[in-house]
Amino acid sequence: MSVAQLAGGRVSTALRRAARRDPLVVAASIVMLGIAVMAVFGPVLAPYDPDALYVGPISGPPTLAHPFGTDDLGRDILSRVLVGAGPSVLGPIVVVTISSVLGAAIAIGAAWFGGAVDAVSSRLIEVLFAIPGLVLAVLAVAMFGKGLLAPAVALSIAYLPLVARLIRALARQELAKPYVAALRVQGVGGAAICFRHLVPALLPALFAQATVGFGYAMLDLAAISFLGLGAQPPASDWGVMIASGQPALLTGAPEQAVIPAAFVVITVLAVNILGARVTAWAEGGDR
Repeated sequence: MSVAQLAGGRVSTALRRAARRDPLVVAASIVMLGIAVMAVFGPVLAPYDPDALYVGPISGPPTLAHPFGTDDLGRDILSRVLVGAGPSVLGPIVVVTISSVLGAAIAIGAAWFGGAVDAVSSRLIEVLFAIPGLVLAVLAVAMFGKGLLAPAVALSIAYLPLVARLIRALARQELAKPYVAALRVQGVGGAAICFRHLVPALLPALFAQATVGFGYAMLDLAAISFLGLGAQPPASDWGVMIASGQPALLTGAPEQAVIPAAFVVITVLAVNILGARVTAWAEGGDR
């Protein structure tokens, strides 16, 4: 059985157990399913062109034709939220994927080989730990230009030491357990021990860190877009929508900024709740 199959089996089993015992998991799962549908099918579900001007009144209130209202250019907010779900969710997924894979690889290599490899990787992690993620993202934008790609890669590097430090400590604990020594005595190869036993044992912690990282990445990318350094208008990114809707808070049309901000908060909460519950059941087994 491959590592991917072990990972999928463990997470899916934990998800079923968590759903049976905790209704909050069901609610979070439904929310995440809805966000996923929006991210994939948003352009199809959008009732209007998200960039079309004056499809409704300027800063119009919610109506049957425009359930979320319209912005200061007459664009339909619901359509922009649906289309903006894709880049708003894709960016954090890229950050979490890169940081988790690279961070776990560095951590497992350091724990497995020890010695000079562990020392060098630990110093590298400490150096990266000293650089705030937003500062690194701003530097990346200054060097490579505005957009989501440069900040996403920069945040991936900034989040890497968080994953590496956690997984390194857990990997060292796992390698010190008697069953690892027994496997070595039996002649089991290092690759088999690593990929069949060590990596699956670390998956719950890695999954938990990934869910936390997703929430922080979504907030950081939204903040970068809010500052005008990420996605650029007229993009429907939620961070851009919050920034462009900020003046409307003082003119009696708060939905222009509040609605995309609410989607960011709801998504982050759902991911964190789901990750915490599933990880707890995965680690606790049937208890």
